[in-house]
Amino acid sequence: MRIGDLEFGDKPLFLAPMEDVTDVSFRILCKEQGAAMVYTEFVPSDGLIRDADKAIAKMRTLPEEAPVAIQIYGHIPESMVEAAKMADNAAEIAGGHGADIIDINFGCPVNRIAGRGAGSGMMREPDKMVAITKAVVDAVKKPVTVKTRLGWDDNSKIIVELAERLQDAGIQALTIHGRTRQQMYRGQADWTLIGEVKNNPRMHIPIIGNGDITDGPKAAAAFERYGVDAIMIGRASFGHPWIFREVRHYLDTGTELPQPGVAERVALAKRHLDLSLQYKGLPRGIFEMRRHLSCYFKGLPEFKQTRMKLVTSTDPEEIRATLDYIAERWADSPIETGNVYDI
Repeated sequence: MRIGDLEFGDKPLFLAPMEDVTDVSFRILCKEQGAAMVYTEFVPSDGLIRDADKAIAKMRTLPEEAPVAIQIYGHIPESMVEAAKMADNAAEIAGGHGADIIDINFGCPVNRIAGRGAGSGMMREPDKMVAITKAVVDAVKKPVTVKTRLGWDDNSKIIVELAERLQDAGIQALTIHGRTRQQMYRGQADWTLIGEVKNNPRMHIPIIGNGDITDGPKAAAAFERYGVDAIMIGRASFGHPWIFREVRHYLDTGTELPQPGVAERVALAKRHLDLSLQYKGLPRGIFEMRRHLSCYFKGLPEFKQTRMKLVTSTDPEEIRATLDYIAERWADSPIETGNVYDI
């Protein structure tokens, strides 16, 4: 599978862009665990053109996470074009590696984005969506891709026709989340329309499927039944970055890996913490790490008190000591697997 000049091999797995989740430390960890490509958090186009430090910082990527896509969102054509140009030159503007791909977010369903016409709010204005896409494609040198949904609601699932129009606008790959905006993340993802887009004889760009892929068997079934070129994994990676290793192993061998034990999870949590501190410093590196820490140990019995200690401490050494305690205290404990959901 190829996007532009990037070669990803057969049946690649991508880390979905997730706000407040896919920062540089998590992206590197998922890359180490087998993600073929990672995406930044959503970068607001209006924030970039105002020279907002936070928005620019989100564009900073590192060579060890490449290939990496910078995802931008917005609803004003002129702002999106300017933001795309900045993403195209992210290495000079934000430092680091820059972007290998520029991805347009037409899929985020949250009210503060979709409610003002950006993200999946664009599903109500397909002509404007296509026009913005064409303007971005024409403005940059790097490959442009789009992530979107089936439609605004059950009465307007426009993705089959829309996919053709986006392809005609010049995008080089399309990611489809198998839900409408109105569904948010409720119910089951509908992959039938993703398969219809992929099997449309007019389509020649790669189609990336997204939604409810939580393990190897589900990924294998999605590739086989719907013929997608790649799969994107989102929420199922949260507190579970090794999902890429697990799914890759199943796709390659047809067998499932055993779940990592407590010692391995502690080692990964320490690695994640070290990366977060390295790239964000104190106290931000700890504050923004908290949302991840306890997720590594979801399913441990009698863990509530220790979990609270993990997510309230501001001292890196105290956090590491708590992780060491977890490794010793629950060394032989089975971990109950809870429900995980893809985004």
